[in-house]
Amino acid sequence: MKHAESHTLTRLAPLLDRVRERVPPLTEKSAGKFYRKSTAFLHFHDDPTGLFADLKVQGDWQRYPVNSEAEYQILLHALDRQLTAQG
Repeated sequence: MKHAESHTLTRLAPLLDRVRERVPPLTEKSAGKFYRKSTAFLHFHDDPTGLFADLKVQGDWQRYPVNSEAEYQILLHALDRQLTAQG
């Protein structure tokens, strides 16, 4: 599964704007690739089956589909939980 390209990130712009609202503690090192401190934390993939986000949850990557507003909400809730848990 390849990392999301610019046309995919454009399609995800509403979601990315909501992720960017949580900065800090996240740093966007390049478009759509977010780090927490010096560790990769969130990035996006484009796959023939849809769009996905990989979020680091307790040290392991968890994959979340991001193809609808409902899926955006699930990812954002998981992101907020991780940001709160990691202080």
